[in-house]
Amino acid sequence: MAAKERSTSREPTIENRRARHDYAIEDTLECGIELLGTEVKSLRNSQVQLDQGFVMAKATPASLELHGVHISEYPQALPQHQHAPTRVRRLLAHKREIEKLATQQKAKGASLIPLKIYFAKGRAKVLVGVGFGRKKGDKREHIKEKEAKRDMQRATGARRRL
Repeated sequence: MAAKERSTSREPTIENRRARHDYAIEDTLECGIELLGTEVKSLRNSQVQLDQGFVMAKATPASLELHGVHISEYPQALPQHQHAPTRVRRLLAHKREIEKLATQQKAKGASLIPLKIYFAKGRAKVLVGVGFGRKKGDKREHIKEKEAKRDMQRATGARRRL
């Protein structure tokens, strides 16, 4: 029997929990992110705000850009080595994946949203989701579905314990 792999990394995972509430996520893509040294250090200290972030995809030339994500300045860095907190950052992905995201973004009501920033094998990654905005009623239905599912799990879990 194979043992389960455990992540022993103490690297932080910064999650945009609001995005899953506001958007119905259809598809996701893991991308690399081009960062400066002080940005990596701030990211390791979880000094990131994803809630206002969005991604722009361009088909020609194929490029992905991360906008509106605030990575705080690293306090121990010298002033000349500091980065701009909300600068536009380039995302790294294959050309065909970028073109696919660009076509999905053109659909009416579609948005590209950063869902998570995390480290994989020592490199910063961004999970980008293709989402469609939810209306107020849709958000309420989604919450009801989640609560009903949670209640069912609690009920079945209680029966197992008896």
